[in-house]
Amino acid sequence: MVRRELPKHQRDLIVERYQSGEAYKRISKALHIPWNTVKTVIIKWRKYGTTETLPRTGCPSKMYEKTRRKLVREASKRPTATLKELQEFLASTGCVLHVTTISCILHMNGLWGRVTMKSIQARLKFAKTNIKSPKSTWENVLWSDETKVELFGHNSKRYVWRKNNTAHHPKNTIPTVKHGGGSIMLWGCFSSAGTGALVRVEGIMNSSKYQAILAQNLQASVRKLKMKRKFTFQHDNDPKHTSKSTKAWLHQKKIHVLEWPSQSPDLNPIEHLWGDLKRAVHRRCPRNLTDLERFCKEEWANIATSRCAMLIDSYPKRLSAVIKSKVASTKY
Repeated sequence: MVRRELPKHQRDLIVERYQSGEAYKRISKALHIPWNTVKTVIIKWRKYGTTETLPRTGCPSKMYEKTRRKLVREASKRPTATLKELQEFLASTGCVLHVTTISCILHMNGLWGRVTMKSIQARLKFAKTNIKSPKSTWENVLWSDETKVELFGHNSKRYVWRKNNTAHHPKNTIPTVKHGGGSIMLWGCFSSAGTGALVRVEGIMNSSKYQAILAQNLQASVRKLKMKRKFTFQHDNDPKHTSKSTKAWLHQKKIHVLEWPSQSPDLNPIEHLWGDLKRAVHRRCPRNLTDLERFCKEEWANIATSRCAMLIDSYPKRLSAVIKSKVASTKY
C-alpha cells in the first residue's frame, strides 16, 4: 500500500530533535512515527541538507490533474463502463491513454473492478443450494469449457542467470514472435473418471458451431468416462451456450444442464486442468500450430484420473469457500 509522505513540518521536527542529540527510537516514540521513517528522513537530510520534497525521477504523467478528475468522475457516474469505454471517453477530450494506464489511475483513486452484487448473490445461492449435495452428484457432472493456448509462452516471465551488461548475449535471450506467434482455441470436458474429448475450434465459435462440437463429442465423452445415463452437463453462461438454439438442442437431446452462476470461473474445476495442460505443452516447446494441437491432445489424454478425481472430491470445499468469503472470487 502506498503511504502518504510526511508533512514538511514533521520532517523539520525530526531533524531538530536529531540535532539536539535524540536517538532514532526516542524520536520515533515521541512523535509516533515509524522508526524506519525517522531514519529515512534523517539520511536524506544528511545527504541533501534539506527536508524539502526533492524532484522525483520518472516519466512525467500523460494526464493533467483536471483530466484525471474527469476520468474519476466518469467512472463514478458510470460504474458499469468498461475500460474501453472510458478510453473512448478520454479520447473525446483529447487525452489518449492505454487501458492499463487508465486502470492504474482508477486504482490509485480507490476504484477497483468488481463483479456486480447480482452476480455475487447468484454465486452464494449456488453454493448454499449445493453445499449439502452428496459426492455422487459431482461425480456425475461432465464439466466443460473453452480456452486459448498460445504457441509461444505461457503468459509468464522467464528469467536467466547472467552478469551485468550481458542481457543481449544470444545465450541470455529467448526467441519470441510478435503477437505470440499464433494460438488455438480448444473445447474440452472432463469428469471425476478422467478427461473427455478435446477439440480444436476452427474460426469463431458461434451457437451452431458449438452445437456441432457437442453433437460429435458430448455423448462420446460420456460413454468413454462410463457416466450414468442421466448425467449433468456443465457449461458457463457464454451467449453461445445460452442461446435459444443451443437450449433447444440440449432440450431435444434430453441433456440436463447444471444451473450456473455468472462470472464464476473459480467454481469450475476444469480451470485447474487448463493450467496443467498449458504448462505441460509449453515444456515440450511446440514449433508450429500443428505441433501445438498435437501436444495439447496428447497431454490432455495423459492427465491422471487421480488428478480429476481429486478436483471433484474437493468440490464441497470450493462451495464452502464461497459461502465463507461472500466475495467475488476465491483462491480456488
